[in-house]
Amino acid sequence: MSDSGSHSAAPGLSASSAGGTWRLAIQGMSCASCTAVIEQALSRVRGVTAQAVNFASEQAIVRGDPRLVNPQALIRAVEQAGYQARLVEDDWQQSDPTDPERIAQRAAERELKLKVAIGVGLSTVLLIGSLPMMLGMDIPGFPMWLHNPGLQLLLTAPVQFWVGKHFYRGAWAAWQRRSADMNTLVALGTSAAFFYSIFPTVFPDYFHRQGLHPDVYYEVSAVVTTLILVGKWMEQRAKRQTSEAIRKLIGLQPKTARVIRQGVEQDIPIREVQVGDRIRVRPGEKVPVDGVILEGSSSLDESMVTGESLPVSKSAGDEVIGATLNQTGSFVMEARRVGKDTLLAQIVRLVQEAQGSKAPIQQVADRVTAWFVPAVIGVAILTFVLWWGLAGNPTLALVNTIGVLIIACPCALGLATPTSIMVATGRGAELGILVKRAESLEWLAHRLGTVVLDKTGTLTEGRPSVTEIWTPGSSPLALLRLAAVVEQHSEHPLAQAVVQKAEAEGISIPPAQHFQAKVGEGAEAWVEDQWVGIGRLSWLQAMGIAWDPSWLERVQTWESQGKTVIGVAQSHRLVGLLAIADPIKPTSPVAVRQLQEMGLEVILLTGDNPTTAQAIARQAGIRRVIAQVRPEQKAAYIRQLRRPRHRVAMVGDGINDAPALAEADVGIAIGTGTDVAIAASDITLISGDLRGVVTAIQLSRATLANIRQNLFFAFIYNTLGIPIAAGALYPFTGWLLNPMLAGAAMALSSVSVVANALRLWHFRPSPPTPLPEVPSPPTPLPGGEGS
Repeated sequence: MSDSGSHSAAPGLSASSAGGTWRLAIQGMSCASCTAVIEQALSRVRGVTAQAVNFASEQAIVRGDPRLVNPQALIRAVEQAGYQARLVEDDWQQSDPTDPERIAQRAAERELKLKVAIGVGLSTVLLIGSLPMMLGMDIPGFPMWLHNPGLQLLLTAPVQFWVGKHFYRGAWAAWQRRSADMNTLVALGTSAAFFYSIFPTVFPDYFHRQGLHPDVYYEVSAVVTTLILVGKWMEQRAKRQTSEAIRKLIGLQPKTARVIRQGVEQDIPIREVQVGDRIRVRPGEKVPVDGVILEGSSSLDESMVTGESLPVSKSAGDEVIGATLNQTGSFVMEARRVGKDTLLAQIVRLVQEAQGSKAPIQQVADRVTAWFVPAVIGVAILTFVLWWGLAGNPTLALVNTIGVLIIACPCALGLATPTSIMVATGRGAELGILVKRAESLEWLAHRLGTVVLDKTGTLTEGRPSVTEIWTPGSSPLALLRLAAVVEQHSEHPLAQAVVQKAEAEGISIPPAQHFQAKVGEGAEAWVEDQWVGIGRLSWLQAMGIAWDPSWLERVQTWESQGKTVIGVAQSHRLVGLLAIADPIKPTSPVAVRQLQEMGLEVILLTGDNPTTAQAIARQAGIRRVIAQVRPEQKAAYIRQLRRPRHRVAMVGDGINDAPALAEADVGIAIGTGTDVAIAASDITLISGDLRGVVTAIQLSRATLANIRQNLFFAFIYNTLGIPIAAGALYPFTGWLLNPMLAGAAMALSSVSVVANALRLWHFRPSPPTPLPEVPSPPTPLPGGEGS
């Protein structure tokens, strides 16, 4: 995105993409350049508007018009590009171990292990047989028959053409689409060593007549093929760990539920639970689906979903989240969300999409890999020509050319960003932080200067209550009844506080007529043939409502205490005042201080009047306040705060603040329970704790640092490795790189990048800096002031 424009999705995937979304599992990718080929193929499918292929997760996310896009056309496009694809449905529940796809995957893993084992065995024999040639000396008692070229040819052929078969398949597929990839480099390098060695094996006399020794390089072909395959095997094992979060989340889902139907309790598979089912949850069991407690009470461990470590007490009427652990009591609940609609399913789906998205920093690697393989082939040809022309030695020219082809590793570049993103989004999910797109992690870490906080439900508890009722003309309960009649039709938290107070006082609330809500101002209705308005004093004044100026002192006192004051008017006359308090969360001041310690400006953006807003800000430690802002005006204020090279994050409840969340560079929705507004934000905090914002920023900074480490290593490895393999050090040191070492380096480069990304699994949020202790005054000595 530009620094001055609205935020958007990762390259190729728009946040506003309307229509359908399809996820494809891709098979056959060998390096990062494959992703560009598949993306180009998908982009040509009619109706596709955006596509992103992730090399690390081996998945593609495609968006487009569902009226035009045929999923089978997407699969055909991938297959025509030389790869295999299948449509991935919502597989958040435990998949069947007899599923054909899983069986095929396990078979492929077993075949790879078998190839590695056979490759290692045959390569070891070849390596031992080549020791005399490599050392340039006779070894007493050495079985020279192992050095027989004919035997080495027989031992190498299975490695070259069976163990390394997929390199040839990949290279041929790349050739058919007029491109080149890592398979091309490996196939060219190992084939050069293998087929060159056949010539001195079959025609040794030709070399003798030229005064040359008929050296063979079968061990180079076999060992390089095996090492690269060992690296691929290790890389796959490491990459599987990057998806550990998905497996853990799916594993949280219980397999059965104890349903009460027609008065009979029975255990049924979780897939058969329907909305409206009554379910009994006993101590020690997991809550099967999202719902509401009907009978009983208990304490639940929600840490696996929200990241909160303390158990939460629940009783009749409270929501419960599927996959959370019931600790003590037994209760009966009603299923409200099942299957793919549960919070757990949404989390799994969101993590899967985030792991498949691209961060802007990945564009650097994508641009390099686009020309990387052709450039390496060019360097290899140049190496061969120069060594043969300058040294007149075709053997040295061949060895160095093979080294260049083998050591080049586009895989490390392709894995540098997506593996870190996969691990970070998975770790974030464990901490109750749901990242929708990879770009959000980068923007939180890079150039973020301001964090804007909403008040109600974000900085405060979000559970306002009426604390003061004042009226000069009637009883407080009569005033409360009048207000509750109007507010019963409103969904605003302050309105609900008024209704709850009236219900707690046992007041009967009759219906109102002609109710109208004024967004950000108040509400009005007709009650018992009289007009009643309730809301901001400024709104009532603007409508010409008269009120006694002597009430102003009372209003100012309440507002200075951080309370919201609303007026109640009847027949165009102010008849009373209500004070509503919403205490700040105990952790909010700590979170605000941590954000400020990070060098970020924290701003409170609220619809409250300046006096109340300033009082709340003082309690939280916030220095800058923007008050009396209506919901529709918040986005405009966010737009004013944004400027080039200075990004703004907005933290709100995700519902009333949706426009402001969308306008900010990073929108963070904070809430609790199953109604978290995931769609409205870039990042969603399942827990209501504001410290989650601090954790999200710390995680994003750790992720960006990890990506930069990976990219630095990948670039440095290729920048230094290719010239060394070409023999750049030979004029100064007389040292040449053995192609087998080049193969080992190439294999380890990808593994090291993935291993570095896996370090993010150990990310822990940093605790706040302890406040300095204020020394207590000295205690006076008895009988005087002390010495």
